[in-house]
Amino acid sequence: MADKKLAIVTGGARGIGRAIVFALVKQGRRVVALDINDEQLDQLKALASENGMGQDVLLEKLDITDSPALTKKIEQLADRHDGVGILVNNAGITRDALLMTMSDEDFDRVIEINLKAAFVASRAASRSMMRNRWGRIIFISSVAGVMGNAGQTNYAASKAGLIGMAKTIARELAKRNITANCVAPGFIVTDMTNVLPEKVREGAKQLIPMQKLGHVDDVAAAVAFFASDQAAYLTGQVLCVDGGMAM
Repeated sequence: MADKKLAIVTGGARGIGRAIVFALVKQGRRVVALDINDEQLDQLKALASENGMGQDVLLEKLDITDSPALTKKIEQLADRHDGVGILVNNAGITRDALLMTMSDEDFDRVIEINLKAAFVASRAASRSMMRNRWGRIIFISSVAGVMGNAGQTNYAASKAGLIGMAKTIARELAKRNITANCVAPGFIVTDMTNVLPEKVREGAKQLIPMQKLGHVDDVAAAVAFFASDQAAYLTGQVLCVDGGMAM
């Protein structure tokens, strides 16, 4: 394992983000969870304390669509902790609608949070990583970005954009010992999927060779792998955690 390095997880207070925070702490990291929701940050703080991780889970409330504030926060964290070693661009939203009825506002909002904020965060974190000549940038994409998905023009475009971003960053920064990879979850049991009608969830299972939905820990394990020394020679890759859906 490399020397303990600070990890930042956007959208880290719940669901997949929360699982990633805990997985990275178990790997020996100190992790900063960036999120905008006070209640969910408080829940994360309580869970971290209950599990003896309170000292290694740091909480920061932030609107990641505020690009100057996001840049400043990452720079401050880098200064405070001798650099940022790992960035997990996890924050994301959906605003689903069919192409003909999707509004400009809903398209722009999803791109702003899912794609642009990941660019801003990666740009800021990469400066610290380049100084230290070590880094792991990990994007949470989606099988929607690999396969497309009806009713999700905005979401699929944002997640496909993350794949292109990761591959480009991988090419630019590889010589500095900085990797960039994507984890592309399929249907995972989260608050986002729990609001789907039962008929939709059952239909989704029929598209998955393993005939079941995944869990947040499945995604977190893939992220922890990309953050580890074992993945030092992997960059520009997309790992689908989807039960075989996108084969």
